[in-house]
Amino acid sequence: MDERQALTSFAALSQETRLHIVRILVVAGPDGMAAGAVAERAKVSPSNVSFHLKELERAGLIKQKREARSIIYTANYHCLGALIRFLMEDCCAGHPEICAQAVEVAACGVQTAEAKRVV
Repeated sequence: MDERQALTSFAALSQETRLHIVRILVVAGPDGMAAGAVAERAKVSPSNVSFHLKELERAGLIKQKREARSIIYTANYHCLGALIRFLMEDCCAGHPEICAQAVEVAACGVQTAEAKRVV
């Protein structure tokens, strides 16, 4: 991921509802969710969630797929992983033990007790 794409991603995530939607879709996993279910979970109107889903898709943070008459939204794990790698690629001046906690937290919810306090 280059700096321009990272800035686009961070700009999209800097809005509270969009950040919440991405977190909802990450929890939903690869099966994703229909827009109506996302709206219900995020406690926003369908038109509001539609606007935010478009912005997140434009930033590459989520994807959509058609299933019968529904559009299913999923987190774009490749892009989210690239964003984390962008932040961590020059981590800790050659001392990986410093950022081990951040890596552990990002690894599918496996957390130490100390990491849970931070999150």
